[in-house]
Amino acid sequence: MHAILLATPLATLAAASLAAPPPSSTGPVSASPLEVPRSMTPLKQAIDARWSGPEGATIVLLDHEGRILDETGPLATGAFRLCEALPAIDSLDRAAWLQPISGGEPLGSAWVIVPLRDRPPIRVAPAVRPDGKTPYTKVVGWGDQPLDPDVGPAPEEWRGFTPPQLGGFRLFPEMDAVLETDRGAIVVALRPDEAANTAWNFRELVAEGLYDGTIFHRVVPLDREGRPFVIQGGDPTGEGEGGPGYSIPLEPSRLRHDFGVISMARDDDPDSAGSQFFIGLSRDGTARLDGQYAAFGEVVDGAEVITAIAAVPIADAGRGRPEAPPVVTRAFLRSAPPRRPGEGRPDRRVLPLSPLPPSAPPEPDAAVDPGR
Repeated sequence: MHAILLATPLATLAAASLAAPPPSSTGPVSASPLEVPRSMTPLKQAIDARWSGPEGATIVLLDHEGRILDETGPLATGAFRLCEALPAIDSLDRAAWLQPISGGEPLGSAWVIVPLRDRPPIRVAPAVRPDGKTPYTKVVGWGDQPLDPDVGPAPEEWRGFTPPQLGGFRLFPEMDAVLETDRGAIVVALRPDEAANTAWNFRELVAEGLYDGTIFHRVVPLDREGRPFVIQGGDPTGEGEGGPGYSIPLEPSRLRHDFGVISMARDDDPDSAGSQFFIGLSRDGTARLDGQYAAFGEVVDGAEVITAIAAVPIADAGRGRPEAPPVVTRAFLRSAPPRRPGEGRPDRRVLPLSPLPPSAPPEPDAAVDPGR
């Protein structure tokens, strides 16, 4: 049975999904005057772009926090080559954002640019869950770097690998994923800077409609220590064993699991994620998942919806099966709000509204709950 956890693929964006109306108060976002005709560009080819905005405007290259990595000179209408205008692109080691600016104000949503690199070698070791008897596969490092720096130097056999080479770039307009549920809407800001392929996979599954009509099949308001844990969905079968028909590799996301952080569920095999996802209910309950699962986004609207789903009556505490599972009535993409230099996005990850209703900690099934 898929533990907290399971996985997902890549597809084409549905025009209807992009046009879906926003459920919250952020309002419509104007179209970006930046256009990049090709979504994938090999390293040895120029990234062609076109500018249709005001003469003299610029494009800033930003990291997630809004720090400026590079900036173009004043732009003229027409075609230009992106890497010539923004040389810092060639040295990117993770996703960044291309935000048009005119008169000090952002114009439309940013574009995301992702450097295409294979992941470093994953390092795993056998371990035992807190029950003292259930074995599992633990991620202990990436490449020549231990996941926990306090464990000491990396083993000799980890050394000498060739760092992943840059193969090119993926570019696309920044979109948020909206999960409309029968309890309200959850808006997810994706974090391709932390888990680029995982975020892309989720974006594609949303656009293709895989999540429409699915349920939150697993709700664990409290773990065995009484700490708020997770709500889990994304299984097209609704039983906890389904997926999109393929698996994606685990990525070394540094995004910490916390309330409102969305991450990929998987089996014991680190590379078994597909479409199932979970949303954390507390830092105390989910900190043990850091590095073991690929956190790929943050909920920026819908804290009350997460809390309502976490509070539903549970029929089977061992499996976390709700009596009446909450439903994702539809999922779609919408344009993300513009980013501002020095600030980043205008919104942030939601915070818990109030403590979850008290209830007795469940007795999890070790086959279902990873207990980490």
